[in-house]
Amino acid sequence: MSHEYNKRTMIIIREYQQADKNAVMDLIRQNTPEYFAPEEEADLSSYLDSERELYYVLLFKNELVGCGGINFAGNKTIGKISWDIVHPKYQGKSLGAQLLKHRIEILKSIDSIQKITVRTSQLAYKFYEKQGFTLKDIKKDYWAKGFDMYSMEYNS
Repeated sequence: MSHEYNKRTMIIIREYQQADKNAVMDLIRQNTPEYFAPEEEADLSSYLDSERELYYVLLFKNELVGCGGINFAGNKTIGKISWDIVHPKYQGKSLGAQLLKHRIEILKSIDSIQKITVRTSQLAYKFYEKQGFTLKDIKKDYWAKGFDMYSMEYNS
């Protein structure tokens, strides 16, 4: 099993396992309604059960405090960053940035990938902007009422 371990900060990033589901579902609840609409909880559950392609969890001092995935489109030419969630207590401490960087590195190592995208909301798009993504499109009330979709693309 591949995982990244950072001794200095006691961070482990590893592939998601079915046993992580309750902890991941707890993360979305901790971020609702600040970053997610209540109805998105069911979407995440179904994603984890049947739509997940590559999904990772971030452990800090052996506690699962973050998660995020990669999905593919366009015959594996597009890598889509998906379902990023960090526990509110650990936001703003660069854990989300490390998890995102880990996935961008994985995508860069796949020859067929030509573009890396993320769909987020107005509540989190600034985070992706800081990490090198550019805003391409906005769709009002896409995720739920008051949760707009911000489509962004990574500038490698």
